[in-house]
Amino acid sequence: MTVADVSSRDIETRRWGARGTQGPTFAGRLRFENVSMNYGAVEAVRDVSFDLAPGEIACLLGPSGCGKTSMLRIAAGVERPHGGRVMIDALEAAGPNRFVPPEKRGIGLMFQDFALFPHLTIVQNVAFGLRGLPRQTMQHEAMNALKRVGMQQHAQSYPHALSGGEQQRVALARAIVPRPQVMLMDEPFSGLDQRLRESVRDETLALLKETRATTMLVTHDPVEAMGMADRILLMRDGRLVQAGTPTELYRNPVDAGAARYFSDFNELPVIIKRGKAETPVGSFAAPGLAEGERAIVMVRPQGFETASGVGLEGYVLAAHFLGDSVQCLVLFKGIEEPLKIRLPAKHTPRKAETTLFAIDPGHVLVFPVEANKGDAA
Repeated sequence: MTVADVSSRDIETRRWGARGTQGPTFAGRLRFENVSMNYGAVEAVRDVSFDLAPGEIACLLGPSGCGKTSMLRIAAGVERPHGGRVMIDALEAAGPNRFVPPEKRGIGLMFQDFALFPHLTIVQNVAFGLRGLPRQTMQHEAMNALKRVGMQQHAQSYPHALSGGEQQRVALARAIVPRPQVMLMDEPFSGLDQRLRESVRDETLALLKETRATTMLVTHDPVEAMGMADRILLMRDGRLVQAGTPTELYRNPVDAGAARYFSDFNELPVIIKRGKAETPVGSFAAPGLAEGERAIVMVRPQGFETASGVGLEGYVLAAHFLGDSVQCLVLFKGIEEPLKIRLPAKHTPRKAETTLFAIDPGHVLVFPVEANKGDAA
């Protein structure tokens, strides 16, 4: 059975253990100071700095190859940076003067493929990180962790007998049982069926909040990052592009590439005139852009709504029902290509109708063309 396999018993979802029963840890502060790392001639991480407060949950977000996993490996001590320092509280875990091995950093690590030991039982896998304690104590703590993730009934099974969702729970139990100061998670939900992912993600988030461990989670899924993170660290080409709360990154992205990572857009090229970006669908403020500068106006599909009396006249070329909403293709005068518009299902015009529309300025972004070169998506 592969990690991606999902059985009917997972779909039915056996209950996790009661929330509030997992003991908290003494959360640590995780800090990167101008960290860089190369793989030969390839600069995987470039001068990255951030500071995670104790108990904070941060998501490293970005496309494949942007440096997310390299940063996780640096934090874990699997890789050594070529420049800068990694600090855990006041301890220099990696830097020019010191390098602390992974097992001495007080870190819990959950791999993308879960990395369970096939020759050990489930309870032995979970107890593995508790070496050095009395055998009875190890067994007790491991069983408590398995009970919290709802897997105590599989204690004497082996990993190959479990589905992907069940292996994920065991890997999580193994990571939390030593009560690490910092938890590092590499795409922990990517191998799960879509039907399982949301529920497992919610339960995992509840458990992380319960243990209070400082957490850095790698993902390429913006929905996952926005749903789990106190703070998102958006990566591109080995650099930290922007850091902030999910709301900050969604509403105030640093550039067009960052904006595209969190939403679809209709994009209209313009020339700035008298401080405005004039388009066939409206005039929008363009603060900080110079007269005559080339720019791009980005309008989210959900930024449109139907209007009555006064509005923009648009011809509906297509309307596709999506359940709670309908996505339309609408042709406006002065624009060659139709714009994508997403409306609540109860307010949807029909195909081949001419309808009036209004735009919410809160869903409009304007960026200079040069800021549009890098794209996080």
